[in-house]
Amino acid sequence: MRIQPRQQLLDIWRATAAASLADDGTWKVGGRDDSNSISDAEQLLCLMTPANEIANFRLARPNEIDDEVLDALARLGDQVTLPTLLVRVLTDYLQKYRDEKGVPTFPGGTFFTPPAGVELSEEQRRLEVVESFSSSVTLTLATLAFARTFRGQVTRQDLVKSLLELEALASDRLTAALVGLLRSFAILVYPANSDEWRNLITSINQAGQPEHRVAEALSQDLREIRASLLDLSTGSGTGQRTKDDLRETNSLFQCGWSWGVVEDAPQVDVNVPGQSEGVAFDGPYLYFTVVALDGIADLFSTRTRTLNLLNEEQQRLAQALQIRWDLTQAYWAVLASFDPTNRNRWPLEDIPWFTSDGAESDYFTLMVTAISMTDIVTRRADTDLGRLGRILSELASRARITRRPLPGDPALALHQPGVAIALEGTEKANGERLSWVAQDFAALLLKRTIRVADLLKDIQLRSDLLELADDIWAHLVLRRQAGGLWDEPAGAFDDLRHRDDKPSWHYTIRVVESLVQAAKLVGSSPLTSGRLLYVANDLISEADHLFDRQLLTGSATGGPALQTKLGVLRADLERARTIVDTQPGTALALVQQVLLSLDRLALAGQDATRGS
Repeated sequence: MRIQPRQQLLDIWRATAAASLADDGTWKVGGRDDSNSISDAEQLLCLMTPANEIANFRLARPNEIDDEVLDALARLGDQVTLPTLLVRVLTDYLQKYRDEKGVPTFPGGTFFTPPAGVELSEEQRRLEVVESFSSSVTLTLATLAFARTFRGQVTRQDLVKSLLELEALASDRLTAALVGLLRSFAILVYPANSDEWRNLITSINQAGQPEHRVAEALSQDLREIRASLLDLSTGSGTGQRTKDDLRETNSLFQCGWSWGVVEDAPQVDVNVPGQSEGVAFDGPYLYFTVVALDGIADLFSTRTRTLNLLNEEQQRLAQALQIRWDLTQAYWAVLASFDPTNRNRWPLEDIPWFTSDGAESDYFTLMVTAISMTDIVTRRADTDLGRLGRILSELASRARITRRPLPGDPALALHQPGVAIALEGTEKANGERLSWVAQDFAALLLKRTIRVADLLKDIQLRSDLLELADDIWAHLVLRRQAGGLWDEPAGAFDDLRHRDDKPSWHYTIRVVESLVQAAKLVGSSPLTSGRLLYVANDLISEADHLFDRQLLTGSATGGPALQTKLGVLRADLERARTIVDTQPGTALALVQQVLLSLDRLALAGQDATRGS
């Protein structure tokens, strides 16, 4: 991998520090998007995500902070003042996004896009959105991990008090975000022969079969998921009408997350006051489903469990979300790989993805890939993961990331202005219907490519995916702004004229997430080649035998130089034997050197015998 994630993350930290701290020591919020609960969280996550996910980027133990990290964040302070600055800035964020009663809020603000010539109403700005719920889950978990670890390093009572306050604020926001995600889950049932029912059939009918046969086969594949959805008892998707519709055997359905709290979502029985009335359409959006799944995944991470970051109430909410997390991924994996006639062609491979409301886009193909890949990994072989890799490669080509664009190429619209997603229900908040514009295709493609590569066990398939990741990264480098952050698509595409020197924290955090994923892959053990393992074990066996024979010929009683040589060979052979199962290539190299040395010793012994 040519990306070099450690150095790239350090460069981003340096740029983030320069863009975030004013000369008077105040924290500057906002960028390309005005200050809002999402952008402000993403700005902080550009620092907190690497600090939480990568061991040598941790900031909570001042005496152990890496020198290169301190150099990159020098503008924010030294090893003493840097952690205390983070305590202040994180506390300010958590206090800022609360109402007058102290209840956490999750407004979308300027991320909502009104129709041309229309102003956002204040009521629409305050609409709570899944993107804010999800980013808050990630940020508060990182904050709790940082605060609890840092608190064990300090003795100053005023700082201990500040850290306890930070933990309490983060925990309150985490609970509220989990409730928001539970109330934003959506199940949309399509009656037989409705337009949506037919669109769903069209999107998965790769064999051209009659609609009723496809519907029957799909219903059969989804029967366990349908039954599990009927058992939900907390949050949205639990109403009697939804369950009655699901029981209709001729109906089809989709599940995932809406853009916000769905209309008529029931209150969740927890100690979270002010659970807002929902207005969002009670149906899943691919974009917000991916966003929700990414945030929920952080609840089950090793670090969350090891540090015991969730209290009892949050664990109960997390369990309810995990059920939805599992069912949603299983559902979309069925759709993505639906192949009842064994024609070896998936609907996901028929790019672009065609949604049940009649829209189609390469962006939606990327979203379905992101949702379904984990379930496909657990249920299928590497060959199917290789198919996912080929889909990602084709998406990179179609989006002109790895191919030269034509003059006036319509594919560039994926990057600028992006894919507009109409948000049904926003018009109920004193205004016209709003949109959400997704412009993060290239960064998300890099993240998913690295993720699939990390899951692969086939060495050649992984190598192919990492080459693709390097190519996508080369594209993203062209889009980096002069200040070291993102995003400037005109840097990669001459046809795109619009430039903006303000950083997009929304895009930059997508790049950071990709680099963190890359760092984890680089830090993991290399894949084991079965062929190398077989050869290495055979060579170790031969080397063991020749070493013992060398000792038998009298070498054990040789001079000091020979004894030293034999000691080195013994150590190398033992090292090869120890690592052969995990690093057969390294073991092979070691044992080859041992064999060459033993051969030279044997020849020297023969020469000595003839000479005597």
